[in-house]
Amino acid sequence: MSTTETAIASAEAHSAHNYHPLPVVVATAEGAWMTDVEGRRYLDLLAGYSALNFGHGNRRLIDAAKAQLERVTLTSRAFHHDRFADFCTELAALCGMETVLPMNTGAEAVETAVKTARKWGYRVKGVPDGMAKIIVASDNFHGRTTTIVSFSTDPEARADFGPYTPGFEIVPYGDLTAMREAMTENTVAVLIEPIQGEAGVLVPPAGYLPGVRELTRERNVLFIADEIQSGLGRTGKTFALDHEGVVPDMYVLGKALGGGVVPVSAVVSSAAVLGVFRPGEHGSTFGGNPLACAVALEVIAMLRTGEYQQRAAELGDHLHRELGLLTGGGAVETVRGRGLWAGVDIAPALGTGREISEKLMEQGVLVKDTHGSTIRIAPPLVISKEDLDWGLDRLRAVLAA
Repeated sequence: MSTTETAIASAEAHSAHNYHPLPVVVATAEGAWMTDVEGRRYLDLLAGYSALNFGHGNRRLIDAAKAQLERVTLTSRAFHHDRFADFCTELAALCGMETVLPMNTGAEAVETAVKTARKWGYRVKGVPDGMAKIIVASDNFHGRTTTIVSFSTDPEARADFGPYTPGFEIVPYGDLTAMREAMTENTVAVLIEPIQGEAGVLVPPAGYLPGVRELTRERNVLFIADEIQSGLGRTGKTFALDHEGVVPDMYVLGKALGGGVVPVSAVVSSAAVLGVFRPGEHGSTFGGNPLACAVALEVIAMLRTGEYQQRAAELGDHLHRELGLLTGGGAVETVRGRGLWAGVDIAPALGTGREISEKLMEQGVLVKDTHGSTIRIAPPLVISKEDLDWGLDRLRAVLAA
């Protein structure tokens, strides 16, 4: 067997089969390129589901991590450390908020947001104990914990994991009327993705997000924006909500916040909302650790320049123009997205999303499929226009074959 086949066989023999990765074994990576164990190079058009917005091996992030590794990596929250205050201050400022509650993974941050909303509902809004309701959207993806899959509409994510956690109302994504009708005096929050990533990079109708903001404010309900994938530069703005001038009550962040170096997530909100927690009611041993804070501080500093947001906007316009030219010819049915983020619906006659992804891999391009014949394109924001065009040329070739 080849080195690749040997590595894959060993992994499959000793790991749970909860993923079905493409048959490539990456050994090194830099910028927008990855090299496998055979020495073959691949253009990364997935960027770790937006965790790698700043590219593989970004020098600023690696240097920040190395410097912190030599000092202290973990104290637990039993003690203070000298990077924590700066991290919370700078992230709050980036978000235009006041208070930060750090965690590690995106799912942990979503769980934190759910707990925050419920506690706020009981302590501040006055909802009767055990009656809090949170409205979510169909086709959502917020993580894979038992609570989160309880309000998923994806059978693969949800099946066989019951009994499910109550307290959630699911309404169609983009339907403001349905959301209004679902609200009661016990509704404490609306939790939505401004752009639904896992569902195929679905952008809601114009006016929907401002409508959610107006409705939640009118009904004294928290607007929680899951910007784990859509935030931190991906769409050409710091946050996807910025495109419509909307500010939520709470941001849920992750992925790119750790720069693809360490897992970092956070809930960011007002002092009044996050102030409902008392010591001992919620926490994380690794949440807000010194290494995570050091890397995230560098991410925040990079975003403050606006350079990466502008790059995502300009290259994103180019990406969507080029992808738009593929529609109408029978190979591509629909293209959606914003900034350097696109969902491409391939005509089923050409193959499934998985099959198209495998053909692109053979051409040296890595993407990921979702929901049948859809592929997602989300390159690192540092990708050059020349490399992006090279990848698009490979896509055209695969679709024309």
